[in-house]
Amino acid sequence: MGTRKSSVPAKRERLAGARKHIVPGRAEAEQPTTETVAPAGVESSSGVAKPAGKLKLVRDSFTIPSDEYAALAALKARMLQLGRASKKSELIRAGIAALVHMSDKALKAAVERVPSVKTGRPAKSKS
Repeated sequence: MGTRKSSVPAKRERLAGARKHIVPGRAEAEQPTTETVAPAGVESSSGVAKPAGKLKLVRDSFTIPSDEYAALAALKARMLQLGRASKKSELIRAGIAALVHMSDKALKAAVERVPSVKTGRPAKSKS
């Protein structure tokens, strides 16, 4: 029997057409009620950002220290005690919203308190 050759050009075509990391927007009723930061040029006359139609969601991944990841779990539990279930992504987005409203000096101080971490996937544990 002959060896089977893979079709590299065909595979590249399939991958080129794929839309990577894009998730359809949520229904209008599920949109958060807090103010959002609008893209450039999408401000009302009062200066408050308004969502322009459906929000385009982007999927991403990042590395986070284990103690900060545990803090997310503690914040989720705290939210449950307050009578509102929340997701990790909601807590992260709430943190971003809080950072956006800080002065430049406060923002810089907050970022400087966070230790820098090596990007990429953590090394696999040897078990």
